[in-house]
Order: sequence, then structure tokens, then C-alpha cells
Amino acid sequence: MIRVTVWGENVHERTNELVRSVYPDGMHATIAAGLAEDARITTRTATLDQPEHGLTDAVLDDTDVLTWWGHCAHGEVEDEVVDRVHKRVLEGMGLIVLHSGHYSKIFKRLMGTSCSLCWREAGEKERLWVCNPSHPITQGIDRYFEIPNAEMYGEPFGIPVPEEQIFISWFEGGEVFRSGGTWTRGNGKIFYFRPGHETYPVYYQPEVRRVLSNAVHWAAPTTPRWIDEAPNVPPEQAPEPIEVRGATLHRPGDEGFK
Repeated sequence: MIRVTVWGENVHERTNELVRSVYPDGMHATIAAGLAEDARITTRTATLDQPEHGLTDAVLDDTDVLTWWGHCAHGEVEDEVVDRVHKRVLEGMGLIVLHSGHYSKIFKRLMGTSCSLCWREAGEKERLWVCNPSHPITQGIDRYFEIPNAEMYGEPFGIPVPEEQIFISWFEGGEVFRSGGTWTRGNGKIFYFRPGHETYPVYYQPEVRRVLSNAVHWAAPTTPRWIDEAPNVPPEQAPEPIEVRGATLHRPGDEGFK
């Protein structure tokens, strides 16, 4: 089983009547329900208002893939939690960043760029084109699929060039956008997927659910967790005998690289 934690702000769903009418149980619950349709995936949810935003060490230790949806409260995410998630991604946990999560602290830190873009909220049609039909994330998807009403995201998109470009979107107003890309950071796989504006029922759409399920399988770790401890190796533990020469900056027993 792949253990997925679905993280969401759960702010608009509680404060905006329109969003609540579309996602009465919260967007995180809807995303989790879609993933749970796959018998090989088990889900839990976590939200901003929970202690430590629901992302304790224990939860992250029990997570193979984390999905992240955020919009209006990026700045309220505690840096300590971002540090914790960042560490787990480097160790091998998969991360799927959704829609306006492009501006989240964790995505910007992992990308090392502004992650800025152009946007417009006009309920226009979005057509997502598959760039690589053989990629695991695109399996079960035709040459393209459409979302009837979407918030437009447009280029330029301030991200590093994706290692793999999975989807490109065209919008009714004429703009295009790199709406699905992958990266690796340390041992962790990252997938950004653009659709998911909160005023439209995007996460009920079968194609979107299929992409997310595929992405979970792609992002799940396939190798042991990498614990990056940067240990000090004393001279007497060197693989070959060596003689210490000259003065040393560190003391015996020093931990980490300092």
C-alpha cells in the first residue's frame, strides 16, 4: 500500500459559501476520496488549523507521498513544518503540489525560484495536452482532456526547467501554461499539477482523479529512506590506515559538518 497524506489549507471551505457549496467536506477530503478509489492507496488528511498543521514527525514518517493544496494562507505555514517536509522530501518522500500551491513555502524552497505566473479568474475552458503518452502519470489519459471552467494560469512561469514536461494547457482566452512538470530533489520526486481552483468542481473530474492516482504511484519511493546525517569519520575508522598530519579544526566526536 502507498501511504498518502493529503494536506489542505481548509480556509476557503470554512469562510466562503461558494467554495463550501462545491466542497462541503473540504477540498482535502475530496482529493483523498478520489485517491482512495485506488485500492493500492491509503489516505489520511491534514489541515492548516491542526497542531503542527497536522504534519508531525510521526505523520511524515508514516507518509510515502504528500499532496499539497494551498492558496490564501501560504504565509501562515510555520517554517519549522516547512523544514520538516523539506527534509522528508530529500529523504525520499514524494510531493505532489496542486494548483496555487505553486506559491507555497515548500514548493518555492524546493524550486529555488519565484514560482510566479500570470493568472485570470474567468471560468474559461482549459485543454490539457499530454506531452508524453508513455509516462506513468499520463496512463489512461487520451491525447488531451478538458476542464469546462478553470482559472487561467499563463506563462511565464518562474520555475526551473522541469526534468519532465507532462502536460501543457491551453486556455479559452489564448494563453498556454506548463501545467504539469516533474523534478527530483535529493531522493524525493516532485510533481506540480495546475488544475484545482476552489470555486470549480475540478477534483471530482475523472481525468483529474486519474492523473493524481497515477502521480502518487510515480512519486512513491522505491528505495530505502536516505538519512543525510553527514557523519564525522575519525581517522581510525578510515578504510585504509592514515596518519594525521598538521592541525585540525574539529574536535574528536564533533557531529555533522560545521
